[in-house]
Amino acid sequence: MADVIFYEKPGCSGNARQKALLLASGHALQVRNLLSEPWSVSSLRPYFGETPVREWFNLAAPRVKSGEIDIDKITPQAALVMMIIDPILIRRPLIKVGGRCEAGFDPERIGAWIGLQPTEKRVTDTCVRAEAAALRAESETGTAPAVD
Repeated sequence: MADVIFYEKPGCSGNARQKALLLASGHALQVRNLLSEPWSVSSLRPYFGETPVREWFNLAAPRVKSGEIDIDKITPQAALVMMIIDPILIRRPLIKVGGRCEAGFDPERIGAWIGLQPTEKRVTDTCVRAEAAALRAESETGTAPAVD
């Protein structure tokens, strides 16, 4: 069992599924509001490790989806400043166990790190609304669109 600090967007159904899986896996959660946390460059940066800057972003954030922010051309420093000003841009959840920090919910990575119970339906950090829209499109067209 791990003591997990879990930063979420309150009301996010994807975060609710992730928390339920962590709890079912025997972990203790300290749930915090990602949007109201007083982030700084030094407190936020460790969650992204060596991942490319584009993977730091919540792809469902309106400013990302609209193309206002080109996540392939932004510098790490600019990305962090933007995220501090507008935390909805941050890929979620942010998870901290001990001294290790992670952004996003990759069940294989988290399972190898702290352990997760097997699930019938894969729990990821993909927006639940985006998944539902993709399933609707698939049923209407008979094809499976890519879901981020």
